[in-house]
Amino acid sequence: MLKSTFKDKELSLLGFGLMRLPQKDGKIDQELVEKMADYAIAHGVNYFDTAVPYHAGLSEKVIGDILKKYPRESFYLADKFPGHQIAESYDPAAVFEAQLKKCGVEYFDFYLLHNVYENSIHTYLDRRWQIPEYFIEQKKLGRIKHLGFSTHGGLDVMEKWLSLYGEHMEFCQIQLNYLDWTLQQGKEKVALLNKHNIPIWVMEPVRGGKLCALPEDDAAALHALRPDETEAAWGFRFLQHIPGVTMILSGMSNMAQMEDNVKTFSEDKPLTRHETELLYSIAEKMKASVPCTSCRYCTDGCPMELEIPKLLSILNEVRIAPSVNAGMRVEAMERKPKDCISCYHCSRMCPQHIDIPAALRELDGLLRKIPSWVDISRQREEEYKRSLAE
Repeated sequence: MLKSTFKDKELSLLGFGLMRLPQKDGKIDQELVEKMADYAIAHGVNYFDTAVPYHAGLSEKVIGDILKKYPRESFYLADKFPGHQIAESYDPAAVFEAQLKKCGVEYFDFYLLHNVYENSIHTYLDRRWQIPEYFIEQKKLGRIKHLGFSTHGGLDVMEKWLSLYGEHMEFCQIQLNYLDWTLQQGKEKVALLNKHNIPIWVMEPVRGGKLCALPEDDAAALHALRPDETEAAWGFRFLQHIPGVTMILSGMSNMAQMEDNVKTFSEDKPLTRHETELLYSIAEKMKASVPCTSCRYCTDGCPMELEIPKLLSILNEVRIAPSVNAGMRVEAMERKPKDCISCYHCSRMCPQHIDIPAALRELDGLLRKIPSWVDISRQREEEYKRSLAE
């Protein structure tokens, strides 16, 4: 198993993400999860990542029950505070105590403030809740060994958060893969975290499976170069040598995925420059993007003050794979694509001759098919409360 060093700890470079656990009869298949966890540990995986929203809190309990048979010092358990979920009030102490109880541990090796993004940063900074301060204190008490944060937010949010709490943040978890290297400014986010000397934890390394189901010609091109590597392995190889990457999480849903990922992380096979360029070219074809260069000519004089370049970037992302994360970022914006009045001032100013109002209408239509993050947050909050009562 490939390893990485974090302070005084030796971590498996592959971590078991517990967000997409196998199901049986509508519930988590605990027997299969246990077999997967046992296989992971037997092959050197020592990092397990859970969170409140994962399976409505049941992920925490399932992995806690499974890990009880192993010595506490033999594994690293990570959990998160759900400040990104929409709620009327936030009680970090109550959530934290419930998490420790669900997981059956006295401390968390790693703990994250979950998804500090454009909307949730206001919650995390709200003095009423004292969320960062509470967890900083828990770290001092030894109930959290290492404190960090995850984010689906943009560079501006990351920079703001780091300017306020960077000295307390020991690691940062971001969505990173060869598609989001350019689609979600992955390259720039890596540079920012490296600048602050903050180790990088990776989520969505194969884009929720999107990078495991490539068009036939692209898959064939990869197979011709590495006949023994799967499409997923290519995604992992891309990440293994990015400066600062310390942990790569994979949300595995069956034993075949676990076995394949363990095989990929059992030996180092760095990509050549040619192979990396091939991945970039595949990503560019996948994007099929609106050719916005973010020159911002369109925003000058927009009567609705729309953040057009940002909205077009989200459209490019949603065209590839509609996701709650995309809808979440739009919900955090003051002006939405539906606010466009089709005056076409933007298109007249656009050097790329983009039909911007049409693009915004397309985005609005696609977003309407994605469940609202506000509704999902409220649903998850109710599910979690029920799980605590059980």
